[in-house]
Amino acid sequence: MSIAARLKDISFSYPNNSEGALNGLSLEIRQGECVLLCGASGCGKTTVTRLLNGLIPHYYEGDLSGEVTVFGKDIRSTAIEELAGIVGSVFQNPRSQFFCVDTTAELAFGCENMGLAEDEIRSRVDKTVRDMKIEKLLDRSIFNLSGGEKQKIACAGVSAMLPELIVLDEPTSNLDLDAIDGLREIIAGWKAQGRTIVIAEHRLGWLEGLCDRVIYLEKGSLSCDFSGGEFFSLDTEMFSGMGLRAFAAKQNFLESETGISAIKPFENSGSITLDTFVYSYGRHKALDIKRLEIPAGSVTAVVGHNGAGKSTFTRCLCGLQKGFKGRVTVGGKACRPKDMMRLSYMVMQDVNRQLFAESVLEEVMLGADDGAENEAIELLERLGIPELKERHPMSLSGGQKQRVAIASALMAGKRLLVFDEPTSGLDLKSMECTAELLGSLGKDITVLIVTHDMELIDRCCTHILHIENGRI
Repeated sequence: MSIAARLKDISFSYPNNSEGALNGLSLEIRQGECVLLCGASGCGKTTVTRLLNGLIPHYYEGDLSGEVTVFGKDIRSTAIEELAGIVGSVFQNPRSQFFCVDTTAELAFGCENMGLAEDEIRSRVDKTVRDMKIEKLLDRSIFNLSGGEKQKIACAGVSAMLPELIVLDEPTSNLDLDAIDGLREIIAGWKAQGRTIVIAEHRLGWLEGLCDRVIYLEKGSLSCDFSGGEFFSLDTEMFSGMGLRAFAAKQNFLESETGISAIKPFENSGSITLDTFVYSYGRHKALDIKRLEIPAGSVTAVVGHNGAGKSTFTRCLCGLQKGFKGRVTVGGKACRPKDMMRLSYMVMQDVNRQLFAESVLEEVMLGADDGAENEAIELLERLGIPELKERHPMSLSGGQKQRVAIASALMAGKRLLVFDEPTSGLDLKSMECTAELLGSLGKDITVLIVTHDMELIDRCCTHILHIENGRI
């Protein structure tokens, strides 16, 4: 079997940043292999994917030594537009790789950039749509898609380009279990076509039986190289010792009855009441809630399949969605959208939208009272990132940015905190720290967590709010 990619004696470091650095890494990936890259946050997984698709050194700067070749092409001397026809990439946040405002144009965009004839582009897009069964996503606004739907469009756009190597970075971080099954089918289809696939991931169970090989990285070096069978036969204690997430949560809370219910003992101290909550995207009614009471002081998981209306619901609740109809009552007092904006704080799914300061500590202190610096530093310690306090927020990994945004929310002193996928991209230790912190809030603060992470729910949530098709 020929070599698809070779990394030889690779060392790399980002400017003023030790996270994600590689130290003398040597690795060969054979053509047609499906390879999983795993390890704790900051171990170098994403850096390896950026070397394979040419983003290092053509986009991300740093000190690079060693040799990287992809299908015989040296990444240093090969223009990134030439690599684009060989390597396809699906990023953790698919929104960051979109260039068009509608889905059909996005599917054709990569092929158009390759200079293909119009008939060839139409043929490729049509075949990809049929193979991936995404007919219902055609001619839709990119902005009105759920996280899972965006991920499908990103995968389809890459697939239509027929790259020899496909690289995926945390592809399931915002997907529900059904969407993950769909992604697994897509990757299995790519394998059947003989594509080479490299996946950097924290959620591992869905890859059992799919990956031929598993590379475990530790502090920028290759620590273990397993066959797929060897890796997925390791016991739970071994995984925990390696800092890896469990294969499956104890319970799939999407199988619970639709509605809101307590899953842990809870002393009710009032409620946030919603009446006639309605919102539409054009003719599509995305939200239709007659009445809902959220227990005050609870930590409530908001669950539902991708596209169920969860994010729309939380944006309306926080007063961020213009044009919605409904009434919110907090502590017996009716609140307008402006009131809810003052009472609440939302950590968005794409945290890049809400990082503004020049350092992590400044970011965490933005909404806090003067003199609360010690409290902010203590909070960073509880989240496991005190050493990042002087770093620029935009220089951090996705999981680190997520924890900075969580710290900012907790320092803002709001009565309602909403987190949209707070553990996306987090390893085992980071997820445990986040769960412990969110679970300890309660009482004076009501917490809503929009999540597909069943482990997080099991560890910290008191209630489940199940939404499907915009309804409770």
